[in-house]
Amino acid sequence: MNAPFVGMMAGMALAFAGYFGGFAAFLLVAALGGAGWAAGRWVAGGGGVQELRDVFERGRR
Repeated sequence: MNAPFVGMMAGMALAFAGYFGGFAAFLLVAALGGAGWAAGRWVAGGGGVQELRDVFERGRR
C-alpha cells in the first residue's frame, strides 16, 4: 500500500469515528492511530522488542 492510500483509509476511519461516536471517539481513534504509526515506523527502522523492554525498565528506576 502506498502512503496516499493509507492516509485516505486513516481519514475515513477518523471520519466514521467522529460521525458515529462523537468527538471523544474521534480523539481515541486519532491517538491509537498515532501510536500504531509510531510503533510501525519504529519496527520498520529495525527496532526490536528487547530494546523496547529495556526502555521501559529504565523508566521505572
